Amino acid sequence: MSFLFKSSNSGTTEKGLSLEEQQEKINELRKELGEYSSAAIQDFLSDASLSRFLRARNWNVQKASKMMKAAVKWRLAFKPENICWADIAQEAETGKIYRADYKDKQGRTVLVLRPGLENTTSATGQIKYLVYSLEKAIMNLTEDQEKMVWLTDFQCWTLGSTPLKVTRETVNVLQDCYPERLGLAILYNPPRIFESFWKIVKPFLDHETRKKVKFVYSNDKESQKIMAERMQEDDKKMGSLHSSTDSFLESSEKEANGADSDASSEASFYSGTDSPRLDDEHSTPKNS
Repeated sequence: MSFLFKSSNSGTTEKGLSLEEQQEKINELRKELGEYSSAAIQDFLSDASLSRFLRARNWNVQKASKMMKAAVKWRLAFKPENICWADIAQEAETGKIYRADYKDKQGRTVLVLRPGLENTTSATGQIKYLVYSLEKAIMNLTEDQEKMVWLTDFQCWTLGSTPLKVTRETVNVLQDCYPERLGLAILYNPPRIFESFWKIVKPFLDHETRKKVKFVYSNDKESQKIMAERMQEDDKKMGSLHSSTDSFLESSEKEANGADSDASSEASFYSGTDSPRLDDEHSTPKNS
C-alpha cells in the first residue's frame, strides 16, 4: 500500500510537496520520535501513520512530533492493542457501537454509533469500547483507504445519554490519537434539544473536523431529492438500477432491531447540512 497520496498534478500533493519531499518529512519526523522498545508502538510508528500525523499538522515536523509523542504516551498507558471482547462485552450489550456490514460510496468502513442506547455510567468503559471499535474498524479498512465514516443515529437520545466528559474525551481521542482517520461524520435525525448540546461540543472540534460533520434528516425533501439523484448516478455507473436498490435494501434489513433503516442509506451520507435543522418538521426522529 502506498501511503503517499498524489493529486491531479503528477507527483505532488495538494500542499505542493513532491513524494520525495513527503518522504523526507517522514524520515525527519522518525528521527524526532526516537526509538521505542514496545513492539506495539513500533508497529504504530509506520510510515503511513507518520504521514497521517504530518498531514494533520500541515507537514510541520515539530508540530507533528509533539502530537505524535502525546499519542504514543496515550497508547502506552491505554494499550488499545490489548483490549479484547471480554473487556467490553457489557458495554456492547445494547449494540450502541458497531461496524456496519456495508461501506459507503468510496468504500470506507462505516462505524455506527447509537448514543440513545447507552447502558453504562463508566466513562472509562465507554471510551475503552469506543477505542476497541475504532481499532477494529481500522483493521478492516481496505488497502486503498485510511479513513472511515461515523454514522450517529440519534433515536432515543436525550441530553442525559451522552455525558459531556465522555463526549469531550471522545473528540480528543479521535482528533489527537487517530488523526486523518475520519472521512465523514453523519449526525442522523438529531432531536431539537440537540441544538444546545451541539453549541457546547462544537468548540471542541478543530476546523477540519467540523467541516466533516453533516446533519441528515430522513424526512427532508431536499435530502430525498439528492439521494435519488445520487442513486441514479450510481445506476449509470453500475449499469443496473436493481443492483443498487437491492444492495440498499439488503443493508437496511441487517440494521439492528429498532434502528431506522434510512440511516443506512449510502446516498444519505452525502446529502446532509452543516448545522442542525431546528424547525418542527425535523425536530424529532421517526418512531420505528
